[in-house]
Amino acid sequence: MLSKLYTAAIQGIEAMPVIVETLVDRGCGFQIVGLPDTSVKESHQRIISAIRQSGYEVPRSNTVINLAPADVKKEGASFDLPMAIGLLVSDEQLPLRAVDGVMFMGELALDGSILPVRGALPVAVMARKMGLKRLIVPIDNVTEAAVVNRLEVYGARNLREVVEFLADLTPMEPTVIDTRSIFAASANRFDFDFAEVKGQETVKRAFEVACAGGHNILMVGPPGAGKSMLAKRLPSILPPLSMAEALETTKIHSVAGKLSRGSMLMTVRPFRTPHHTVSPVALVGGGVNPMPGEISLAHNGVLFLDEFPEFPRSVLEVLRQPIEDRVITVSRAKYTVDYPASFMLVASMNPCPCGYYGHPTKRCTCAPGQVAKYMNRISGPLLDRIDLQIEIQPVAFDQLASRESAEPSAAIRERVMAARAIQQERYKDEPGIHCNAQMNSRLLHKYAWPDETGLAKLKERMERLSMSARAFDRILRVARTIADLDASADIKPGHLAEAIGYRNLDRESYGNTF
Repeated sequence: MLSKLYTAAIQGIEAMPVIVETLVDRGCGFQIVGLPDTSVKESHQRIISAIRQSGYEVPRSNTVINLAPADVKKEGASFDLPMAIGLLVSDEQLPLRAVDGVMFMGELALDGSILPVRGALPVAVMARKMGLKRLIVPIDNVTEAAVVNRLEVYGARNLREVVEFLADLTPMEPTVIDTRSIFAASANRFDFDFAEVKGQETVKRAFEVACAGGHNILMVGPPGAGKSMLAKRLPSILPPLSMAEALETTKIHSVAGKLSRGSMLMTVRPFRTPHHTVSPVALVGGGVNPMPGEISLAHNGVLFLDEFPEFPRSVLEVLRQPIEDRVITVSRAKYTVDYPASFMLVASMNPCPCGYYGHPTKRCTCAPGQVAKYMNRISGPLLDRIDLQIEIQPVAFDQLASRESAEPSAAIRERVMAARAIQQERYKDEPGIHCNAQMNSRLLHKYAWPDETGLAKLKERMERLSMSARAFDRILRVARTIADLDASADIKPGHLAEAIGYRNLDRESYGNTF
């Protein structure tokens, strides 16, 4: 008997439907066709053992399982459950009508229990688009998949539970998730708050501007100045995730297998901190079995690179294209996948190898020329793509000992959200543009062009500092954000002056004034 049922394969961060065709006929043998990888071919032994341990008969006839379309490579163990169900239907141990409108995914253990798999959320999204009524997933993946509405999602612990449910012998209740309550419960829940930070008001202001416009930021300062401490608090002032952003972010982490068991929708923007020994593939994604990299895992959130110059040059240079395009395409001989990469880059570095160049109380021990050589580890094109470049100095003892509480993150976040609301209204008719950092040249001329007085001052400053054309664009973007924070429709000279002040590394006298 021939049976057909639905499962899915993951390509990039999206799922594509796969039809599992199972034929039990005269003869002897067991074959899986349809471009399966090694893990899928090995499922034969898992399926046979799981069926027997669950109390069902294994067909002794010739069995052929086809995973269509046959030109798409099938990877992973998530095909175990649908193949086992297809085998039981073809052997008439389950009625054919039992699998109508149902999609399956799950890995089988030898005892018949169902183990968690990657990509449950994109599979649920695809099942709803296909108009299917039910999705059966491992119990550990059910809360992740159940955030998709208009789809009945069932979590199963073992193969026997699934079979009895399909045969109407044992009832199962679909899992229902209230996404509104999830967002409400975690909207303002952060481990770190700017209220705990003493001093550093200039840096806090720069962070506020960066978050308000989605700009990249680089901090330069000696060890112990608080660079990492400040960076960890940055997500607390970012606007909350929208439902669309939360779904997309969760899909990426689901495909990468980064969600913990029982996880639901991600409601806090991701904060990724790869070590400087990270490889280019680990950063951008790809590999033998393509997986999202750290750049994509930071999508809709923050990518924090501490000790920026310590990263290999080859790793840093791969950041240039995704920073501009906000998407990364991984092309290999056997596949091409696109991963979203709309992240906010936050980087920190010491001013020199010893770390104390320009320190107010400690002497730098670096030899002449070492400071410039250290700074040159970061290429000019990459540095130009970082909108805000700020210097950090150690906090004075009096500020550290002060009992006065600093401004909390919630207050800063309100101003950031107000500025983002202005930008959302401004770019509502501009597809793919959501914040000032994403403006192209046309939008810069339309929304961020200063008056004649401002242009004259900007020209004089840029010529004196020998700034690049890309720095010109970055200054206008940042000035537009500062004006939005002031709820000003026009960019004023004061906004431009502050934006220019955030291009510290472009100054010709940087080495003498740090």
